[in-house]
Parts: sequence; C-alpha cells; structure tokens
Amino acid sequence: MSDNTSEDKKIPEEIKKKDEAKKDSPAKVIKKDKTAVETPSEDAPVTKKKRRKIRRQVRRGRAYIKSSYNNTLVLFTDMHGNSLAWSSAGLLGFKGAKKATTYAANQVALDADEKVQKYGLKDIEVFVRGVGSGRDAALRALAQKGYNLLAIKDMTPVPHNGCRPKKPRRV
Repeated sequence: MSDNTSEDKKIPEEIKKKDEAKKDSPAKVIKKDKTAVETPSEDAPVTKKKRRKIRRQVRRGRAYIKSSYNNTLVLFTDMHGNSLAWSSAGLLGFKGAKKATTYAANQVALDADEKVQKYGLKDIEVFVRGVGSGRDAALRALAQKGYNLLAIKDMTPVPHNGCRPKKPRRV
C-alpha cells in the first residue's frame, strides 16, 4: 500500500521535462487564428544597439543675429539652414532690461561660439536683424573670435508704405 501512495505522489518524468522546457525557452508562442506570434519572455534580455552619433565637420556656415529692444539671439547654421548652436541673453541668465545691453549681446555671441566650436566652423555669413543695441556688439564679438566674415547683411524688416491710416473722426 505504501508503494501505491508514493507512486501517486510522484510526478512522471515526461511532465517534468515539458515544464522545464517551457521555463528555458526564450519566447512564448501565442496562437491566434491559426497563426503563431512570438513574444519575448521576461527572462530573455532585450538589447538595443546604440547608434554612434557621427559628428560632422562644417567649414562654412551662417550666423543669424536678432537684436530687439528686449533681447539678443545668435544662431549658427550650416549652409542648408540646419541649426548647429544658438544662444540668447535670457538663456544666459540676464533678466529684464539687462537682456538688451551690449554686454549681454557680447556674452551671447561668445556662448554660441563655444557651442559651435565642435563643428570646426571657420567661414560665416552674418545676417543681422533688428534695431536693438546688441547687434553691433554681437557682430564685433564674432569678428574678435577669429571667424572669417564672408558677408554681413542687414535683414531688418522695413515697412514699404505702412498700414492704412484710420479714417478721419467725424464730430
């Protein structure tokens, strides 16, 4: 009698092997509408290949300086218009009326220059826009940094004839 009870409690070897095979398999197979779909199991490591970032070298580019009454922005792009680096007075921590000063514009140009150094930019065309006091200071800072200025163009928008005047008031 004792042999029968011990045999009943024993799990057949075939079932054990099937259970172990399920645990060791890297993927579970789920059947839906007669099609097998593999899903990764929890044990299988999911690794993504890291793509290496290629640092491109840009010899010629453009610098856009936008100087308003409230802020100064400097943007470096390649010849196709893809941005390389930018900076503004607000980004550097200047607040209020200090953003529009010549000192802030000088610092903005130097900060943008630091960011663009990794691309090896040497020759730039400069496009200046706006009427603020920082336009000349930013331009001088770029020239002082050793860039070869190929062209300087003023792109400040100027109204041709302005808006239509209000109609005269009838009293």
